This record gives sequence, C-alpha cells and structure tokens, in this order.
Amino acid sequence: MNDFLDLFISYLTVEKGLSENTRNAYSHDLVRYLDFLEKSDRMKPCDICSSDVAAFLATLQAARIGARSRARSLSAIRMFHKFLMIENYAESNPATIIEAPRMVRKLPQFLDGREVDALLAACEGERGEDRRDGAMLELLYATGVRVSELVHLKVREVNLDAGYLLTMGKGSKERLVPIGEAARHRCGIYLATVRPLLDPSGKNPYLFLSRLGTAMSRQAFWYLIKKRASQAAIRKNISPHTLRHSFATHLLENGADLRSVQVMLGHADLSSTQIYTHVTRERLKRLHQQIHPRG
Repeated sequence: MNDFLDLFISYLTVEKGLSENTRNAYSHDLVRYLDFLEKSDRMKPCDICSSDVAAFLATLQAARIGARSRARSLSAIRMFHKFLMIENYAESNPATIIEAPRMVRKLPQFLDGREVDALLAACEGERGEDRRDGAMLELLYATGVRVSELVHLKVREVNLDAGYLLTMGKGSKERLVPIGEAARHRCGIYLATVRPLLDPSGKNPYLFLSRLGTAMSRQAFWYLIKKRASQAAIRKNISPHTLRHSFATHLLENGADLRSVQVMLGHADLSSTQIYTHVTRERLKRLHQQIHPRG
C-alpha cells in the first residue's frame, strides 16, 4: 500500500497543486492509516472496507487524538481512496459513508487594542533586530496574513507606495491585501536601514531576513513573537495566529463587512470567517455584564 501513497503524494503535487505543508499533513495521517491496515492484513485496496476506516478512527480516539485531527485524517483517507478509484486501483471508496467527528469550535483568542500597542511598543529601538521585528509584527497585524505567507513574502510582492501586498495563500491562490500607514512606515524604515545590511548583494528575494541574511523561518518568527509578548508583559499564550485573529476581530468591531474580511483573510468559505462574529458577540455580552448596572 505504501507504493500507492507515493503515487498519491505525487498526484497532490502535480494534479492538485497543494502546498508542501498540506502534502506533509496528508502524508503523516496516511502513513499511520496504512500502518494500521498492514497490521490488519489489508494489503490491497480491494481488501479495505468501511469498518476498517471506522476501526482506525476509533484507535485515534482511544489515543486521545482530538476531533479536529481525526477529521483531518478522515479527509486525507477519503481523498486517498478517491484517488485509488480515479486511477482504477479500486472500485469504491470505503471512507465515503464514515461520518466526520463532531467538533466543538473554540472561539479564537485575540489581543485587545492596548495589548497590540504594548506588543508593538516592545519593538521600539534603534537596533536592526528591533526594526525588523517591529516591521514583521506591524505588517502581520495590519494585513492578517498567515505566518507562512509572512515569512515567504518577497520584496517585489510588497508595494509600500501604493499600500498593498500580494500573497499566495492556501490552494496556491493569490490575493491582494491593503497595508495601513503604520505598517508602511515601519516596513519602509526596515527596508531602508536594516535589510541592505543583511543582504548586501541584493540577491535574496525575501522581504524579512534573519541576522545571517537568510529567509526567516516560521519557527524563528514563533520564537520572536513569544519573546516580544514576554517583553510586553502580555500574559496570554499568543502565537502568530493570534495577530491574525486580532486583525479580523478588530476590523469587524469597527464596522467592516464580513465579506471584505473573508477576502483579506483568504478564506475560501465564508463560514470560516463567521467565527469572528461569535467573538465580537461574546465580547459585547461580557462588556454588558461588566458595565450595565443590572447586568
């Protein structure tokens, strides 16, 4: 069955054009699934039935793997068996009738205005590191891009004069996102004073560089935001996605329409953006309870 997995990953790359992160996630889930099938003596696609898929998901639940991860595994399994049908390696998809685990959707954590100000103020300084970190955090909050999109931004994809950036999101979909004045200012200072020192030859295409002159990694940026949050005395356990959540929440709180926020976030489905309406409603309820004399 592992030979089919190699073909499937190639199919995801060539035919579907999925990102490396998505392919890696599918591969990780399917390796575990195929190991389970092998131990159950299911050696060929025609040997696999719906009860095998259900039994595999049950082992994940028994291992205390969350509903979201189990749903992702089922999605990978469904697509894998669909591929086997397309290529005539199987006649049916045993995962089709399996119901996805029900997920309780958690409201995303976000920073309030004062916390955002404190986080950005933690980057005030004349050092190159301060200017770069401030530019990255300001741009992330100004645009709501994903951390992978932020670290992969190229210099030519950011137009500070016109006030927008071009990014490649999930599913290899391009989108234009406006940049606010504060982010344009900080990015301009970084580009004029810091980046030339990190890339004297001007050959590195990426916007944000490490002190070694290489492209910033997601892991490095994760460490960066944790460090700056600690300096700002923010007690919340924040991540790069927290600023994306803050971006969307603050836009809606200040009157932006849901469709515009969806486009800026790069959500394929409006339902993914609607979670932020729940955030704003919950916040209004808490404010009412705290402030109203008969709350």
